[in-house]
Amino acid sequence: LLGFIETLEGPAKDDPDALAQFLPVMRDQGLRMQHLIEDLLSLARIELNEHTPPSEDCDVGKIIGKVAETLAMKADAKGMKIRVDHALDNTEIVGDEKELTQVFINLVENAIKYGHPDTDVEVSITLAKTPPGALARFRHDRIMAVAIRDHSDGIAREHLPRLTERFYRVDTARSRAVGGTGLGLAIVKHLVQRHRGTMIIDSEQGVGSIFTVYLPAKADNNIRKLHSA
Repeated sequence: LLGFIETLEGPAKDDPDALAQFLPVMRDQGLRMQHLIEDLLSLARIELNEHTPPSEDCDVGKIIGKVAETLAMKADAKGMKIRVDHALDNTEIVGDEKELTQVFINLVENAIKYGHPDTDVEVSITLAKTPPGALARFRHDRIMAVAIRDHSDGIAREHLPRLTERFYRVDTARSRAVGGTGLGLAIVKHLVQRHRGTMIIDSEQGVGSIFTVYLPAKADNNIRKLHSA
């Protein structure tokens, strides 16, 4: 960015062609830096408050519906549809609506970015058992699982454990092309952990990926307890 500015201040000062060429690039670089700073500040705030779980009532089903509506035009631009499937009578949990909206916006938007054109992004809300390997503090009697499935090139398994690390990218060139700061999944991970939940990522190359967020359901709601088989 500074190099472009120095060029326009110096040898290309009166060159309209250089101005027309460099200004859009400078704008894009400036926006990328702005988004990076915003994400870093957001992550710092989330980490600061992570030890304090949210205490509001919110409806995951309604949040997913709003997310699908918000991103419908972006999906439509690639010939994609966002399909939401759930048959639960009650999708209320104790959580922060704004934070959960950020979680699912990020995950569904990623599914659109990396999904193949003319495919569906599939979102399901189900009851589930605590996933294998979950930490003790994430074990709950009532679990709600929100799974976001895309149809994409998939991700090699050796990358999966590192996807939520800050700035980790499977394909740097492709990630830069579709946008993003490299902090999105790190933010998602910490927001989910603040809700005393966990996220499991599964992927098959040539088929696609599934990002499943497990959240504790309300203890006093009418969702039945799912017993192990």
